[in-house]
Amino acid sequence: MDSSYIWNLCLILASLASAALSANLPRSVDVPFGRNYVPTWAYDHIKYFNGGSEVQLHLDKYTGTGFQSKGSYLFGHFSMSIKMVPGDSAGTVTAFYLTSQNSEHDEIDFEFLGNRTGQPYILQTNVFTGGKGDREQRIYLWFDPTLKYHTYSILWNLYQIVFFVDNIPIRVFKNNKNLGVRFPFNQPMKMYNSLWNADDWATRGGLEKTNWSKAPFIAHYKGFHIDGCETSVEAKFCATQGQRWWDQPRFRDLDASQWRWLRWVRKRFTIYNYCNDRKRYPKLSPECKSNRDI
Repeated sequence: MDSSYIWNLCLILASLASAALSANLPRSVDVPFGRNYVPTWAYDHIKYFNGGSEVQLHLDKYTGTGFQSKGSYLFGHFSMSIKMVPGDSAGTVTAFYLTSQNSEHDEIDFEFLGNRTGQPYILQTNVFTGGKGDREQRIYLWFDPTLKYHTYSILWNLYQIVFFVDNIPIRVFKNNKNLGVRFPFNQPMKMYNSLWNADDWATRGGLEKTNWSKAPFIAHYKGFHIDGCETSVEAKFCATQGQRWWDQPRFRDLDASQWRWLRWVRKRFTIYNYCNDRKRYPKLSPECKSNRDI
């Protein structure tokens, strides 16, 4: 069967799935940049459009740039609509992630690894708990993320972390404390977004270097949705625990339809899963079976 036909079929199926699965999550509310975010560094490399409803991050050979949430959060739903750097983006990383600020930090990562023109972006996800990461999973996307905006979301509650692309779950990290696996639950995190040069590792393990003749590299952001339990950075619990929509029993696990779509992503688009890396991890990590990663 022609590969372009299969690819188009995947796009149609994913579009239908996104529409159907959107009913499972409250709609993200688009707000201006300044409602929830402030620049973090290289302020002159952030460009604002449409009254701050859209921003562009610019990367050149001198610096990248980024922005962060005003507040810190313990649990919630966070989403961003992003249009990736087009063309020859090898060596660049466009990031959307939550992280705490201490030596044993927690972190929940979306990282989009650029590539040479004509080669697909790679989406890498990772979860750090107590300063330990090394839980990388990598997938190809079923669309070209440079052509238009797509929405990337994190649902984080006391029971699970779910990564979504256009409402389709692509990864689950369950609270497996009963297995001795740490889970982010008592370190407030800020949301960060950035565009930066990582050509020492990002594309083919650092073999492909950033082509600075193509600079500036530009990523587009909009949406800026945050629906979380805002706390002080010293807080150890959420004062409204159990009262928010993302705390309710239906969000303690994926439903049957969401699990089917997650299996679809894993079967067709996964290119690396730490749970299957026996050279790196001779012993299977205890959370892998619970998360249905194998």
